[in-house]
Amino acid sequence: MKLISYLSLVPLALGIVACSEQAANTTDSSNTAKIQTTATASNTYSAEQFYQTTTVFGSSINHNGTAVLVSSDATGVFNVYRYPIDGSAPTQLSKSDKDTVFGVSWFPNDDRFLYSADQGGNELNHLYVQEQDGTVKDLTPGENLKASFMGWLDDGSFYVKTNERDAKAMDVYHYNSSDYSRELVFKNEQMLSVDGHSNNGQYIALVKAVSGADTDMYLADLTSDDQTPKLLSTSQGAIEEGIYTFTADSTSLIYGTNEFGEYNQAWSYNIATKERSLYYKSDWDVSFVDFSKDGKYATVGVNNDAQTQLHISDVATGKAIDLPKLPAGDLRGVNFSNDSSQMVFYINSDVSPSNLFTYKLGSASANQLTETLNADMRASDLVASEVVRFKSFDGLVVPGLLYKPKTASAEHKVPALVWVHGGPGGQSRKGYRAVIQHLVNQGYAIFAVNNRGSSGYGKTFYHLDDKNHGENDLQDIVYGKKHLQSLDWVDADKIGVIGGSYGGYMTMAAMAFTDEFEVGINIFGVTNWLRTLESIPPWWEAFKVALYDEMGDPATDEERLRRISPLFHAKNITKPVLVVQGANDPRVLQVESDEMVAGIRANNVPVEYVLFDDEGHGFRKKVNRITASNAYVDFLKQHL
Repeated sequence: MKLISYLSLVPLALGIVACSEQAANTTDSSNTAKIQTTATASNTYSAEQFYQTTTVFGSSINHNGTAVLVSSDATGVFNVYRYPIDGSAPTQLSKSDKDTVFGVSWFPNDDRFLYSADQGGNELNHLYVQEQDGTVKDLTPGENLKASFMGWLDDGSFYVKTNERDAKAMDVYHYNSSDYSRELVFKNEQMLSVDGHSNNGQYIALVKAVSGADTDMYLADLTSDDQTPKLLSTSQGAIEEGIYTFTADSTSLIYGTNEFGEYNQAWSYNIATKERSLYYKSDWDVSFVDFSKDGKYATVGVNNDAQTQLHISDVATGKAIDLPKLPAGDLRGVNFSNDSSQMVFYINSDVSPSNLFTYKLGSASANQLTETLNADMRASDLVASEVVRFKSFDGLVVPGLLYKPKTASAEHKVPALVWVHGGPGGQSRKGYRAVIQHLVNQGYAIFAVNNRGSSGYGKTFYHLDDKNHGENDLQDIVYGKKHLQSLDWVDADKIGVIGGSYGGYMTMAAMAFTDEFEVGINIFGVTNWLRTLESIPPWWEAFKVALYDEMGDPATDEERLRRISPLFHAKNITKPVLVVQGANDPRVLQVESDEMVAGIRANNVPVEYVLFDDEGHGFRKKVNRITASNAYVDFLKQHL
């Protein structure tokens, strides 16, 4: 099961390496005429206009059901807001103008709230509480530690995990909600991944990576004299299992497994009887399972061909709940009030950023609390993607998301970019992405190829790139380019490649190991696998073995890792490249991009370098996202 995409962007809401679906790409003459007519009437927007759109996420409902805790970048830097459920004006609760602040949760019985923040994108997050009078306390003080909120317990206290004792191990602390006193309740001496806890606080669920294709589940009883995690997995062979959640009554663990086919199913493990039963299955991966606080409702997410489908049902009857007519798009971030009388959720699509809705169950309609698209822009000027499949060099069918600019036609061919997602093992998915929409709006076709090794298409497809990175998966990117060249509305001689994180690596691999692409845009991509794998953050220790099993161990696979690392083959790069990097990136160190740029410059090849001093692995501040988007377009205008 794809539990971790090692180098991909966090948080997903900010992702610069994801995508979307559903466009008109038909050769029918009437449809072509319709597209051309639309193109004449469509508008072109600047990066500044695209980023006047607001990004919002978070769906914690407060104790009395009157407000939602929302993270928003309305000021240009993410802060925490209180959105009243009655639709009245929101209130900004945090006032950061430097570091991004992400709301975590309201307290169960009052309007205090928890939030998380790091320092300039270094991913060393601390957990903070903001009191009702506005004062702030760091609940996890110290240097060089990483902490995160695990969740509330039935009595209103909460669990936090932090690596303060050992940089490689996440321990669990129990916090009192009144005076914030704490107690170490689980010392993670086996360095497992702590992935969930029961609402009564008795159990924590953990995962151990045995290999890149094999993970085991463990359960620790914190009330026992022996807290040693007990192995739950009983399957033989390479089976991936992972934690979804506990049931609201703390009696069962809901977990995911790919033991019974290509895709992850949700199963239930009764802690008392040790009985297992199928909870939910689909023809695609079950991505998550969640319950309302009172256990009345269950929400199941399914990754259906790069698009999330939610199934919300009454636990007692199994029947789906009735929802009113809603705008087109995917539901995200579903959450219920304490008494399950009302719910909040987001709706997101390729052409519409996430908007927050509230719905009182049984009522005739839902209320929209946000309007996040820039008021000066029209959704009809944006482009929905189409799911497209093509055959790669060896006959493997590879999926992708294709965005066709409204100006494109057989008479007006457009340049194109193959977009490569992060990972390894990520997936380009449907949903609004300003960076992609800006490029498409400027007249560039985008083909977001989900090459072999991508998640979401079954375990066989996912493991096809194991210890084969930069080779067969790179050929999928090349054959994605060939598919673009088969389209009569694409300029076959003007195709580039772009990607972030692992996608940045693939971009540089394409420029160093092939002569297929006219330009490359590398967004904080790995260029030296030996150094990257030797310098992974200490808090990745729990899945280091899986990463090494998939990518290779620098101690034993030096020859192969050197062979696939673009830095050692910079002399082969003969076409223009743009490199974009965050100085505080703990995953792909700045030196990776520094040395890659120097290597390309030594060839007297055009190379541009944009370095953000206040960003890490992903660009969170609007001003930086605008700078990056403008850099992409300016570079493409000059070189493609």
